[in-house]
Amino acid sequence: MKSEARDLPPLIGAGGRVKLPGSKSISNRVLLLAALAEGQTEITGLLDSDDTRVMLAALQALGIAVRREGETAHVQGGAGRFPAAQADLFMGNAGTAIRPLTAALALLGGDYALHGVPRMHERPIGDLVDALRQFGCDIRYTGQEGYPPLHIGASHFRLNGDVAVRGDVSSQFLTALLLALPLKASDHDIAIAVQGELISKPYIEITLNLLRRFGVQVQRTGWERFVIPAGSRLRSPGRIAVEGDASSASYFLAAGVLGQWHGKGAPVRVEGVGRDSIQGDVAFARVLEDLGAQVRWGDDFIETDGLQAGLTALRGGDIDCLAIPDAAMTLAMTALFADAPTTLTAIGSWRVKETDRIHAMATELTKLGAQVESGPDWLRVHPLSAAQWRSAAIATYDDHRMAMCFSLASFGHADIRILDPGCVAKTYPGYFDDFARIARPVPVIAIDGPTASGKGSIATAVAEALGFDCLDSGVLYRLTAWEALQQGVPLDDSDALARLAADLPVTFAAGGIVLNGQVFDAAQLRTEAVGQAASTIAAIPSVREALFALQRSFRRAPGLVADGRDMGTVVFPDAPLKVFLTASAHSRAERRYKQLISQGIPAILADVFAELELRDARDTQRDVAALKPAPDAQLLDSTDLSLEQTVEAVLALWRQSV
Repeated sequence: MKSEARDLPPLIGAGGRVKLPGSKSISNRVLLLAALAEGQTEITGLLDSDDTRVMLAALQALGIAVRREGETAHVQGGAGRFPAAQADLFMGNAGTAIRPLTAALALLGGDYALHGVPRMHERPIGDLVDALRQFGCDIRYTGQEGYPPLHIGASHFRLNGDVAVRGDVSSQFLTALLLALPLKASDHDIAIAVQGELISKPYIEITLNLLRRFGVQVQRTGWERFVIPAGSRLRSPGRIAVEGDASSASYFLAAGVLGQWHGKGAPVRVEGVGRDSIQGDVAFARVLEDLGAQVRWGDDFIETDGLQAGLTALRGGDIDCLAIPDAAMTLAMTALFADAPTTLTAIGSWRVKETDRIHAMATELTKLGAQVESGPDWLRVHPLSAAQWRSAAIATYDDHRMAMCFSLASFGHADIRILDPGCVAKTYPGYFDDFARIARPVPVIAIDGPTASGKGSIATAVAEALGFDCLDSGVLYRLTAWEALQQGVPLDDSDALARLAADLPVTFAAGGIVLNGQVFDAAQLRTEAVGQAASTIAAIPSVREALFALQRSFRRAPGLVADGRDMGTVVFPDAPLKVFLTASAHSRAERRYKQLISQGIPAILADVFAELELRDARDTQRDVAALKPAPDAQLLDSTDLSLEQTVEAVLALWRQSV
C-alpha cells in the first residue's frame, strides 16, 4: 500500500551524526550463506527492511531455522541443502534475494516457484538462467521469456568446462553463481567466465570477502575468470557483523556538504562504515572529495563538513560511475549545486533497477527546473541558480533510492513533496526520521492572533531585527478578496474563489504588493469592505488550500516571520517558535479605530468594537483552520505593552528557542 506524501521544509543547513542501518547487500548475502553453511551463524547489525524480510521469509519457507532478536539473527545452516524440497516463494522486488536464491535452488533442484511484484517481472534474469542451464538446471519461465516468474525443477548437475555469464547487465548474476556454486564444488574446480565488461566490481568484492568469511577462497584472474576450488564447503564463521549501508551513507554525506550552502551547516558524520569498509560505495565519499568536499575518515565513520577552503561550490565535470551505480544517484542531486554541468557515465545498469532510473531521474530533476540530458548509459545535469528552482511533487516510482535522493532537493530554493515516501522501507524504513534529525529547516516564527492584536506590525519589526523575510498572510486573503470584489465574483461561489486564489498573480517587492501589475500600499487593502470579504472567504476550505502552497513558498533562507490566524497550526506546524498574540477586545478595538482614523477612514469606536467581536466569533468558530493557539504556542498578551515592548518579548522568546 502506497503512503501518500511527505512535505520537506526548505533547509538552511545540516549537522549531526547518523548510525547507519545494516547494508542490504551484505545482509542478504550473509543470510543466504548462513542458510547454506554448516553450523549456526549469529548475524549482528542485520538490516530490517522489506528486502531482508523477503529473504528471511523465503529461507524459513525452505525449512531454515531463523531466530530474530532485534538487529541480531541466529541462523541454523542447512549444511548445503534446504530441508523443504517444494515451496512457493514471493520475492517482492528484491533483486538481492531472487537472483542468488534462484542459483542455489536450481543447483540443488526441487519443485520451486519464484515470483514477485509486477516490477520484479520486468527485471531481467535471463543471463543468470542461461548460465545455470549450462549446469543442467531445470528452470522454466512461467511468464515472459528472460524474466521472472520462474519454476525450478529437478537438478541434473553436469560440468562441461567454464560456465559463461554476462557481466555487463548486472553484477548480481555473477554474485548469485559465486554464492551458490560451492554447493557443487566438492570434487571439481568450477570456473566462471565473465562475458563483457563486468560492472559494479565493488559488489563482487563484497561477495568474495563474505565467501572467505564462510571458508571459501575464490581464485580470480582479473575480472574475467573466477574459480571455486575443489573441496570448497560453506562453514559458519560463528559470528559475523553487518556493516552500515554505504549506499545510504551517501545522502547524509551529501547533506554535510550542501548544508553549508547558506553558511548555517555543521559536520555530518555517518557511523557504521569507515576507511576499511568492504563496500565499494564508500568510494562516493572519495568522489565528493574530488569534487571539492571536505571529508574526514575514521575506522568506523566518515564525515563531511562543507567545501574545501577557497571553494564556493562543488565542481562539475564527467564522473565514471561504473563502480558506484547506487551512490551515483546522489551525485545527480549534488550536481544541482555544482559550478558547472555534471555528466554521470557508465550508469546503464540504472535502466534495470527498481525502475528505469535514468528516465525517472531526468523526469523528476526537470520538475525542479533543471536542464537534463540523457542517453542509454549517461545523464548530464546542469546546475540551478536560486531563481531557477521550482517547487515540485516528486514521484518515486516505487524506488527507495529515488525517495532518498530527492530529499536533498530541500537544500534548494523550493518546496519539496515526496510522493509515496514509504517506499524507503525496501532498505531504510527510518530514513526520513534520520534525515530530519540532521536537517536544519529554514527557521520560521509563526505569530497568530485575532484581528487588531498588532501581529502585523510586530511581525514586521521582528523580521527587520533578525534579517528575516516577512509574510503577512492576511494580505493574501485580502488580495483575493480585493480581486473578487473587482471582478464581481460572489463571495459564496467557492469554486470561482478557489480558482481565483490558485492563480493569484501576486509578488512582493520593496515598493509594496504587486497584483496584476498594480502596486498596492498595504493600507489600500485594509478597508472594512475588503477586510470583511477576506474574513468570509478565509472560511472556505478550497480557498485556504489554494493559498496554502503560496504561503509556504515564502519560507526561504535566512528565515521567515509569518503572521496570520493559522500560521502555527496549519501552514508552519514545525515552526520552532509559535507565538499566539492576544489583547483585550477593548484594546484591540481602540487600536483598529485609531488605525482607521489615521488612514482618513471615518469610523465609530462602538461600531468597530461590534465588528471586531463578530469577526472573532467567525474566526474562532469556522470549520477549517479556526483561530486558536497551537498546543506548543507561547501566549503573549500585549494589552499593556507598547509595540517596542512586544517586539522585544518576541525576540526574547526566539533567543530562548534557539
